[in-house]
Amino acid sequence: MKFLYDTLGTQLGSVLAIFGAAFAVLFSGWGSAKGIGIAATAGAGVLSETPENFSKVLLLQALPGTQGIYGLLVGFLIIFTNANVFAGTLPLAQGLAYLCASLPAGFVGYFSAIHQGRVAAAGMGIVAKKPEEAMKGVISAGLVETYAVLALLTSVLIIVNVPKIVG
Repeated sequence: MKFLYDTLGTQLGSVLAIFGAAFAVLFSGWGSAKGIGIAATAGAGVLSETPENFSKVLLLQALPGTQGIYGLLVGFLIIFTNANVFAGTLPLAQGLAYLCASLPAGFVGYFSAIHQGRVAAAGMGIVAKKPEEAMKGVISAGLVETYAVLALLTSVLIIVNVPKIVG
């Protein structure tokens, strides 16, 4: 029975860690795609009237994409922090810890990117009516970014401390 637990536990640890990496990348990327889509839809309307505001519109459209980058970073850290992840020899407890580490970046990245896209879309109204005030829209959208950064920091802190926590 001990052999079965050791074998299953080790392989399951690696599977959970890989699932965690994929989760962080998938959900934060999915949220970024949705957020950019929301902002880009509003931006297209602005550019149809004033194409000279492209750089201002582009900045607002790009902001929700950062959460996808954060999720990718978390996924890479999970994969490259411990060589045992792909060797299939990661203990179950460590795999579970890596899975838990992916949750803040994945969930917060997903929701904050969508909300940031909505705020950026609202900021397009500023660009349309008063292009010289565009940074007000950027700052408003940037405030949503704070929570994605905090989630990234939480995920990274968990990842780098997994060996110390689990041993």
